[in-house]
Amino acid sequence: MKTENTPPAAAGKEAGRRRTLILLTYNEIEGATYLFDKVPWQCADEAFAVDGGSKDGTVEFLRSKGLRVVGQDRRGRGRAFQIGMETAKGENVVFFSSDGNEDPADIPVMFKKLEEGSDLVIASRMMKGAFNEEDVKLLRPRKWVNLAFTFAVNALWNRGPYISDTINGFRGITRSAFTKLKCNTDGFDIEFLMTIRAVKLGIRTAEIPTREGARIGGVSTAESWPTGMLFVKRLLNEIALGRDF
Repeated sequence: MKTENTPPAAAGKEAGRRRTLILLTYNEIEGATYLFDKVPWQCADEAFAVDGGSKDGTVEFLRSKGLRVVGQDRRGRGRAFQIGMETAKGENVVFFSSDGNEDPADIPVMFKKLEEGSDLVIASRMMKGAFNEEDVKLLRPRKWVNLAFTFAVNALWNRGPYISDTINGFRGITRSAFTKLKCNTDGFDIEFLMTIRAVKLGIRTAEIPTREGARIGGVSTAESWPTGMLFVKRLLNEIALGRDF
C-alpha cells in the first residue's frame, strides 16, 4: 500500500476504478506549488489535471510531480468540466481548483458522501459551520448575490432539503448524474447550471461545510459583473426551459 502523497498512476480501463480526482488549472503556478503536497492524492484511484492553456509553468510543474495533464480544445470552465468527465474512468468524481479558495482536506469527505449514495456533493460556503472569505467584511456583495441566486433556485424548483450554495465550484458528482444533467455550457455558469438541473430532476444532493480560503497568486478570470449577468441569463433560460431540458 502506498503511503507517500503522490498522484495515483493513470487508471486503466479495468473495472474497479471508483474515485477520480480532477485538478482544474489555468495559470495557477503559485497555488499549484503551494497546495500540491496538501492534496490527499491517495484517496483517489485516479487523478489528473485539466488545464485551460497555462503559460506560467503550471503544466510543467504538475507533470514534473507525476500528474497527468489533459489540455482543453477550447477555453472555459464549463469545457474543463466536460473534458474532465469525458476523460475520467471513475464513477465518483471530485473537482478541485488550485487557486487557494478550496480546502483539500474536504476531498475525502466528498468522496465518502458520493459513496454513501449522493449523486451531487457541494462544498458549501454558506451553511452552518462554513466560512466565506467575505465573512470578515462588513459589506459582502459577492456573498449576497450568491445567496440571492441560491434562493431563486430553491424557490423555483427545489422540492427537497434547501441547498445553501448553488454556485460553488468545489464539488463532486457521479458520472451517471452528470450525463443526465446535460451540462452543455463552456462558461463559468457550469456549476450553477449543474445545480439547477439537479434540483429539477430531484438528483440526490448533499452539502458539506467548507472554509473558503484567500486566493493564492494569479488573478481570477471570473469578473463579477459579466459573470453575474451570465448567471442571470442562465436562470432566465432555465425558467423558460422548465423541467424538460
